[in-house]
Amino acid sequence: MAGMVSPSASALPSVPAPTVGFDLDMTLIDSRPGIRACYLALAERTGTFIDADLAVTRLGPPLVDELGNWFPADRVAAMADLYRAMYPEYAVAATPALPGAREAIDAVRAAGGRALVVTAKYEPNAKLHLAHLGIEPDAVVGDLWAEQKAEALREHGASVYVGDHLGDIRGARAADALSVTVATGPYDAAALRAAGADVVLADLTRFPEWLAEYRRDGHGGKNSATGYREAPRA
Repeated sequence: MAGMVSPSASALPSVPAPTVGFDLDMTLIDSRPGIRACYLALAERTGTFIDADLAVTRLGPPLVDELGNWFPADRVAAMADLYRAMYPEYAVAATPALPGAREAIDAVRAAGGRALVVTAKYEPNAKLHLAHLGIEPDAVVGDLWAEQKAEALREHGASVYVGDHLGDIRGARAADALSVTVATGPYDAAALRAAGADVVLADLTRFPEWLAEYRRDGHGGKNSATGYREAPRA
């Protein structure tokens, strides 16, 4: 009958298949064990004290920022090169995927979308992690931090960026993308909300459900009053 909407048409998603960007460290992978091992090996090789346990509590910013806490400024670039060269041996096998990581990438693909990883990590090492864990995004872009991530997000047409860090929220904002955060990194849900995240999830196990809701109603649980949704921890 004219003017009526068929059930199949009304069930169609209101949001087309999106391109979704994901951060790497503490979003898709728990890189703390591997990075800790690499820092300890670097400390042993160079004879320089590095508090590896402290360093892994503040992952996210570029490597050179952390190395600047332990080495003189004129040695930081060389130490970064050495660390990156040592990294495959010490860090890759020791690093597990975080819960829901593979399923999150698969959910984007199942929806007909594209998944990309945009990270501050040295790109060749980021790709080694993903290959080792069998996580297969459509593209990987490394060496970008905070607002710099917007370059890759815009280039690939990403409308959503998922991360765990305040820098990831800034990157999403700079790209005019929806900021979806997971409380699996150095910041809890309250800090992520306060920093302006559009959506706060406990972890990536909640992402497929959120993506389905986002495609269905166009806001994915973004509360019209507060601007945020927090998924409770299991």
